[in-house]
Amino acid sequence: MRTVEASTDRTAHRLAPGDHGRPVYLDCNATTPVEPAVLAEVMHYLSEEYGNAGSRTHTYGQAAKERVQQARVELAAVVGAQPEEVILTSGATESNNLAILGLAAHGERTGRRHIISTQIEHKAVLEPLEALGARGFDITLLPPVAGGWIEAEAVAAALRPDTLLVSVMAANNETGVIQPIDEIASTLAGHEAFFHVDAAQAFGKVINPLRNRRMDLISASGHKLYAPKGVGALVARRRGFTRPPLTPLMYGGGQERGLRPGTLPVALIAGLGTAARLALQQHEQRTAHNEALKRDAVETLASLGASFNGDPDRSLPNAINFSMPEIDSEAAIVALRDLVALSNGSACTAQSYKPSHVLTAAGYSDQRIAGAIRLSWCHMTGAIPWPQIVDRLKQLRIAGD
Repeated sequence: MRTVEASTDRTAHRLAPGDHGRPVYLDCNATTPVEPAVLAEVMHYLSEEYGNAGSRTHTYGQAAKERVQQARVELAAVVGAQPEEVILTSGATESNNLAILGLAAHGERTGRRHIISTQIEHKAVLEPLEALGARGFDITLLPPVAGGWIEAEAVAAALRPDTLLVSVMAANNETGVIQPIDEIASTLAGHEAFFHVDAAQAFGKVINPLRNRRMDLISASGHKLYAPKGVGALVARRRGFTRPPLTPLMYGGGQERGLRPGTLPVALIAGLGTAARLALQQHEQRTAHNEALKRDAVETLASLGASFNGDPDRSLPNAINFSMPEIDSEAAIVALRDLVALSNGSACTAQSYKPSHVLTAAGYSDQRIAGAIRLSWCHMTGAIPWPQIVDRLKQLRIAGD
């Protein structure tokens, strides 16, 4: 099977500070840059091996089919699943919808209409849950503790005999706080409820917890893993020999074991497979690089009196969320726009200008939420211009006095 290895020199150059006059990119939780090796793989399957994976009568189709199967192997390896348990989708939003809405018919048929989730989930989970609530399902949304995570004990206390599904994200997209999904999985021992984990931010970054086979359904997205937008996966683990009783949301073609029709985007899938393989191979190096950047960020911002939204000791190595005293996040983003590209919340709701539902659920004040800024980087991020950032933030504070 053809493989392409990443070039460290090329990678470092692509995100160097001031490269081509652009700011340093610090919004990787919104979307990541594409790995050079992933880009090369995508282009190869667009320009040379462009066959349809469903075409069985010639070598073009066979090559495409083999690459798709290899991608399943690469994706499955990240979470310790079997290749046949990987359903290819357009991204984590579709995967979340398929996992949640796809269980509705089973819940209605068995009389299990109770679902447990959290107040800090991504809208790609909360909105499908709202749709099920309108269909008569009873939805329990658990609040986080002050540090930004859901206690496993709270999940255990909310369980009922008619609980169909528990859905808890692996890591929060706004705060980066890692949720205790391994502990939650343990609380579900002996209960029939299905466990769904939205791992959009954690897939390929948090390894061992996602290998717990009590997690029945795991959603992943390519553009959070240095692959292109428009491709993702839902891992649907078997219990014994039984697959999760999902019902498709679309029909027409029977691809992906009848759960997701349509011609497979082989080039995107090839890129996702390569991204998954590299994430696993380079996990330790990437984590070390990200942790070093995080230490600098926390030390620098703490020296300015920043308050961290979500416990930074329990967050991903590549993300923090903070508020500066008496500084509005919109003003800070404008003041820093030529230095760094950052955000003040989820990219999916950035146009709404509503207070963050994640920070609201954690009980922060309106002023603190208004000043919240998210920084998220990756292993391809170069030096961050902290002296200039500190100077701009100090100027903002003086101007506000």
